[in-house]
Amino acid sequence: MGEPSREEYKIQSFDAETQQLLKTALKDPGAVDLEKVANVIVDHSLQDCVFSKEAGRMCYAIIQVNNMPMMALVNPVYDCLFRLAQPDSLSKEEEVDCLVLQLHRVGEQLEKMNGQRMDELFVLIRDGFLLPTGLSSLAQLLLLEIVEFRAAGWKTTPAAHKYYYSEVSD
Repeated sequence: MGEPSREEYKIQSFDAETQQLLKTALKDPGAVDLEKVANVIVDHSLQDCVFSKEAGRMCYAIIQVNNMPMMALVNPVYDCLFRLAQPDSLSKEEEVDCLVLQLHRVGEQLEKMNGQRMDELFVLIRDGFLLPTGLSSLAQLLLLEIVEFRAAGWKTTPAAHKYYYSEVSD
């Protein structure tokens, strides 16, 4: 049933003050220092890989409220994506899935705000795909799909959609 409501985010592992900061950011991003929020989320994500997916959802929700500019989140979000594009993360399907999902959601906006970092990120993704790092077939497919998605201007072409998302019936 889609995205969790803003109140459902898993922030219990934070202290009370940080929980309040995150709740406020989710309700009214203009009322808080978004750079501080971003740093809290990124720091926690880098310490707890399981939280990374939740962090991506939270950041996505924060930038969607009232069309707030996401400049304060750009570098911290990139930091998380770079972490997910490291070889040790690419060997885990769940982390590849998280990386690709977040790039589908905010990749285009991130690239508009800092294209050079996106180029650097995609060098890591490409190298991770090409170099023998023990990637699963699913991880390879996801990485190839996101490379093609970006190359097509952050859109899925009909041919790519058919290739990546059609079920094979034999």
